[in-house]
Amino acid sequence: MKIPPTYFQQQDVVSLAKDLVGKTIHTNINNELCVGIVSETEAYAGVGDKACHAHLGRFTKRTQVMYEPGGIAYVYLCYGIHHLFNIVCNQKGVADAVLIRSVIPIHGSSIMLKRRNKPKVVPNLCSGPGNFTQAFGITKAYNANSICDDVIWLENNNIEISQIKATPRIGVDYAEEDALLPWRFVGEFSNTKHQKNLQDFKL
Repeated sequence: MKIPPTYFQQQDVVSLAKDLVGKTIHTNINNELCVGIVSETEAYAGVGDKACHAHLGRFTKRTQVMYEPGGIAYVYLCYGIHHLFNIVCNQKGVADAVLIRSVIPIHGSSIMLKRRNKPKVVPNLCSGPGNFTQAFGITKAYNANSICDDVIWLENNNIEISQIKATPRIGVDYAEEDALLPWRFVGEFSNTKHQKNLQDFKL
């Protein structure tokens, strides 16, 4: 069952980022279905977070989507190369978001390989936010789209998680003291029906 928009409209983005680890993410783009287990996320807490694009209420053509109610995509281009996929969270006007950094593939690996231009499965097929979006076909064309429809959606399939580690976020040194916040969450998994995948794509 798809996770509804109300789930993403919770007010604690840090708890939400942690809770998203272990959920499955699905894309059905050009009738090509890809599915993976969310294994790494980062929380960005709106106007009060120096690492967030909406810090101090910054409102631009790019960031305006962050101020919408939770349950839509915020996709932007990083370094002019990598599309990064974020989930807008919380209520209208708050501008919280969760970045999906890594996913463990469980369905559609041949499609992912084609999109990544890889001859065979590699450990970083969907590890890293740019690799993930490329493998799953997510581009800026899906910015501001619902992540609760038939193109991009998440499900709770009760994937067993051994533990979730909290660490500082990556690549946000400019955020001064906020760079040290333990708002990156990395899941470790075991004893699931996807054990082979989890071994092949271990972080």
